[in-house]
Amino acid sequence: MEEMEEELKCPVCGSFYREPIILPCSHNLCQACARNILVQTPESESPQSRRASGAGVSDYDYLDLDKMSLYSEADSGYGSYGGFASAPTTPCQKSPNGVRVFPPAMPPPPTHLSPALAPVPRNSCITCPQCHRSLILDDRGLRGFPKNRVLEGVIDRYQQSKAAALKCQLCEKVPKEATVMCEQCDVFYCDPCRLRCHPPRGPLAKHRLVPPAQGRVSRRLSPRKVSTCTDHELENHSMYCVQCKMPVCYQCLEEGKHSSHEVKALGAMWKLHKSQLSQALNGLSDRAKEAKEFLVQLRNMVQQIQENSVEFEACLVAQCDALIDALNRRKAQLLARVNKEHEHKLKVVRDQISHCTVKLRQTTGLMEYCLEVIKENDPSGFLQISDALIRRVHLTEDQWGKGTLTPRMTTDFDLSLDNSPLLQSIHQLDFVQMKVAWFAFDPGSAHSDIVFSNDNLTVTCSSYDDRVVLGKTGFSKGVHYWELTIDRYDNHPDPAFGVARMDVMKDVMLGKDDKAWAMYVDNNRSWFMHNNSHTNRTEGGITKGATIGVLLDLNRKTLTFFINDEQQGPIAFENVEGLFFPAVSLNRNVQVTLHTGLQVPDFYSSRASIA
Repeated sequence: MEEMEEELKCPVCGSFYREPIILPCSHNLCQACARNILVQTPESESPQSRRASGAGVSDYDYLDLDKMSLYSEADSGYGSYGGFASAPTTPCQKSPNGVRVFPPAMPPPPTHLSPALAPVPRNSCITCPQCHRSLILDDRGLRGFPKNRVLEGVIDRYQQSKAAALKCQLCEKVPKEATVMCEQCDVFYCDPCRLRCHPPRGPLAKHRLVPPAQGRVSRRLSPRKVSTCTDHELENHSMYCVQCKMPVCYQCLEEGKHSSHEVKALGAMWKLHKSQLSQALNGLSDRAKEAKEFLVQLRNMVQQIQENSVEFEACLVAQCDALIDALNRRKAQLLARVNKEHEHKLKVVRDQISHCTVKLRQTTGLMEYCLEVIKENDPSGFLQISDALIRRVHLTEDQWGKGTLTPRMTTDFDLSLDNSPLLQSIHQLDFVQMKVAWFAFDPGSAHSDIVFSNDNLTVTCSSYDDRVVLGKTGFSKGVHYWELTIDRYDNHPDPAFGVARMDVMKDVMLGKDDKAWAMYVDNNRSWFMHNNSHTNRTEGGITKGATIGVLLDLNRKTLTFFINDEQQGPIAFENVEGLFFPAVSLNRNVQVTLHTGLQVPDFYSSRASIA
């Protein structure tokens, strides 16, 4: 529940809310903090004077932001309340939470009354420190804002959960830690005192003993407070105004501004909004689960980048050391390039990890807060904040939308040292894009039924169902070609070959979902498949000893397949872009061996150069 703590703190004082009130913008403030940031407005801008002049005004008038110059994104951290000619400018300050707040232009007069009862200066204005919306208070002042009793209850439970362990109330010297509480006696006992003072016999045998934590909560739970109307303080809330989205009393319906509005039963709306919030949380919970899995993937990418970097540097050093002494100066420059690429990749991934972690923490905190709000048994208090919470949950879910959980960086170093130039051209040495790639199958991301051998270059399966295995290297640019030889092929299965995203489904044939692009083939014919759509049936199948070629051209955004050095059908897929991993799906009747580091077929290179 620690992630929820930020939801329980006032944006002004940075402490847990005390007597929180709900502003019309749905944000909360401590009542004392709200008083501290009031600003007095000129008489000409008050609601009373505007009513007298015939201008339409509500009890809570939102001021035009262009009059107030609250703050700008380019300022130095200070703003001014300069909306009225007679009002002195008041610097904007920052609360402990880093939120801009506007203190009163003049210190409030001394008073011996509580913050709730102390008079509010005439024509006062308050600015929400979170959304910066401003409003002029009416004659009721801060009493016109409803109190957030649900938030108070959540804070109380949260603080109770973090309190120290309860002590026995009957120990004579040093109290021991309590182990039970008797609900009838209302006493906490340690084990020795319970056996001595509360034996499980006679009348005491019928008493109910509960764990200390449960007893502490039940002891502190008070009867549900009856919510009173802010307009008619002697009336309790009894109905819910659908148009204004707020609880109202009987007198509001008889003579108030809600008399012509549609109203519904308070209990029914309480249950309806609880149900809506629960349903919204289900979607947000799925996003949070995806985010956790995405963070694991990003952390694995950090490790893979580091491993690839070490391997690449070792290869580079070996090549440079094999050259004549004149290469040494250039070698240092090339290593610097590799290290720079290494640091850049790590920085991008770590920044994304940090960003996603913060967002996930905020999401988890909101979820825990909402779950605690749902536990409240105060329908009126719940309905005061439920709409805002439902909107926040949907908004937070939308922020985890498409693209948020996609890596911004690949793990591979698409660099290769070209050591073919002559000695006199050594000063021209530079990195060129990797023309061929050496890789093996990846046991870490494969289905558990996949069986590896031959240094992870040969795979088969222990199941009769199709299972997916990916290559260890992903490609996002360039032209790449690899082959697979059929080592075993029995009973006419349909192995599939192609490319896939890292999060492709591993327990179905390759191409069944939208994360894979594949060709599946039997002993007579083949088909292309993506997102379970089968296209381009082509005659010609495979047997034991056959060779499957896969050509991924990310320059032209195409994927093409070959069987025994002959192109199988037309170009299989076009407009492919992004990060792709070589992929295969097979069952126990098939075994294949991967061959990498191959040059692009000559006829394709010639065709590409002509195109």
